[in-house]
Amino acid sequence: MRVLGLISGTSADGIDVALVQIAGRPPRLRTRLEQFLTVPYPAEVRNAVLRLASGNATTTAEVSQLNFLLGELFAQAALRALRSFRVSPRQVHLIGSHGQTIYHQGTPARLLGTPVRATLQIGEPAVIAVRTGLPVVADFRPTDLAAGGQGAPLVPFVDFLCYRHPRRARVVLNIGGIANFTVLRAGARAEDVHAFDTGPGNMVVDTLVRRLTRGRQAFDRQARLAQRGKLLPDLLAELLRHPFFHQPPPKSAGREQFGAEFVEKILAWGRRNRARSEDLVRTATLLTPISILDAWRRWAEPLLGKRGPVDFIVSGGGVHNPLILSQLEAGLATRHGRPVRLLRSAALGMPEDAKEAFAFAVLAYESYHGRAANLPGATGARQAVVLGKLVPPGTR
Repeated sequence: MRVLGLISGTSADGIDVALVQIAGRPPRLRTRLEQFLTVPYPAEVRNAVLRLASGNATTTAEVSQLNFLLGELFAQAALRALRSFRVSPRQVHLIGSHGQTIYHQGTPARLLGTPVRATLQIGEPAVIAVRTGLPVVADFRPTDLAAGGQGAPLVPFVDFLCYRHPRRARVVLNIGGIANFTVLRAGARAEDVHAFDTGPGNMVVDTLVRRLTRGRQAFDRQARLAQRGKLLPDLLAELLRHPFFHQPPPKSAGREQFGAEFVEKILAWGRRNRARSEDLVRTATLLTPISILDAWRRWAEPLLGKRGPVDFIVSGGGVHNPLILSQLEAGLATRHGRPVRLLRSAALGMPEDAKEAFAFAVLAYESYHGRAANLPGATGARQAVVLGKLVPPGTR
């Protein structure tokens, strides 16, 4: 099958589209990324998404309308990508759309006296199906939540299929808005896989830069602001006291933990201490590799034992930040006599920005064939379940 994977991540920069050829079934699933494209959101749409995802006041009307508007934009992105790839929709069999997350609460909270887990991804799949004429698998997280999991991370299933190695242990690190690990022992089986979010990836520093520049910059390109600043140890220590960093896996995070409220604490600290903007940006940037390395030493490394080489395979937008990568390389020096090698996923054939869209194409393929694709060791679910909901294209 040829499958299109669609996703807009936590940073809400736009819609990633991956065209993937898939055949077979696990453990002998054969995949090939054909093409990849990112279609940016219009600025006003991105602002609306970030406002909702940050928990600001809204109405049921606005949420419903934005759901359908994003459905139109996801459909347009799919069709625009196919035109760019010179592929007819008739040559594609299926779409897997993760949509746009605007709320995710992986652990139970009480509502009207009942503990409830909740998640919401918008980008109406019925609109995508009708506009493209293709069946769509969407809404991947809720089934895992219903099975007692956190609904995230889901990409580790694809990491397991693509990156397990008979002799080398591997840690697959994605640095998107949130950073997360997939931990693969040498010769790992599906039940051996562990995965969890480590904390913020680009989310905190991107939001901070937008606030400090009053929207003139959406992110710190090539870490230019951060490179001019200095680390503020007292601020870093305060940020690292956030309870998420001390919570053992399985765990997942989002704007609920590291969104606008978290950034406001950084800005308030800066005002109280008359800190320079570039110093705040450097400290927020370094929070990412420091929290990743802390999670590696606390929870990931013990799963691998103390011997044997380890590959750290890195993907996501964070690979474009030289300060984050240099700090990771410095922190992953040989430990316990074990060599640790940092690799960008492109070195293994997967462009760093394409991996999540690629993953949701694979997850859609598995759902279409009625096969479970969550990993209980990653999400904490009681059992493996078939993910997503299948929306037919509206025609016979």
